Amino acid sequence: MKESYETLKLERIDDHLLVVTFNRPEAGNSTNSQMGRDLLDLWTGLYIDQQNIRCIVLTGAGDKIFNAGGDLKERNNMTDEQWQQQHALFEKARIAMLDCPIPIIAAVNGAAYGGGLETVVTCDFAYAAKRARFALTEIKLGIMPGGMGTQNLPRAVGVRRAKEIILTGKPFAAEKAYEWGVVNEVCDDDKLMEEVLETAREICANAPLAIYQAKKSMNVATQVDLKNGYAFEIEAYNRLVPTEDRLEGVRAFNEKRSPEFKGR
Repeated sequence: MKESYETLKLERIDDHLLVVTFNRPEAGNSTNSQMGRDLLDLWTGLYIDQQNIRCIVLTGAGDKIFNAGGDLKERNNMTDEQWQQQHALFEKARIAMLDCPIPIIAAVNGAAYGGGLETVVTCDFAYAAKRARFALTEIKLGIMPGGMGTQNLPRAVGVRRAKEIILTGKPFAAEKAYEWGVVNEVCDDDKLMEEVLETAREICANAPLAIYQAKKSMNVATQVDLKNGYAFEIEAYNRLVPTEDRLEGVRAFNEKRSPEFKGR
């Protein structure tokens, strides 16, 4: 992970919390090739070295758009080969995001269309401002979701609702996003980041190794049957037993104090 990126703003808050902002407000925070490269580097770097980060908040610059999806101005007049090469970059970035062991919360401050909505449902969970709007509009452009939208959206809202959203391309409001399971909370517009950061800090107060293992186990739960998923859970659980954090957590409970987790 680099210290700075051309299309992303990184802000380390407290010791363990990272806020990542899509930073192309002049282009609706849309994803161009450079943002694809930046995201790939970011998520890959955090897979290798978590840098003592325990939670990530992902949001968009400004107060109108979270992420408008692929940059159609950049894509205009691309050859088939150029389009597919760019999309291959986006695919690698999406997979790297999915593999990131650190919990990622989407703070949806505005419109999340196309790849923007796909990003929301790739995050571990999401909060949205009341002004936020959502849509997967690819079907109206002669294509289809290609950023795990047909995979993650059905897992979030169910297959039948996902078919309605994808096949109509119809936008929906934050309240519907909450009702359907796209987001966990709907916040007043001016309270969104405050509420997201409060939740993120609660995560950051917990043992980092336990956070990473629990996230990994829950991700596996959607991929395998119950018995094999449980076997993975126990394997992840047993890796935490010999850690210093486990000893500290139990000791702090008995001493009636807050634990000081070290990630060891």
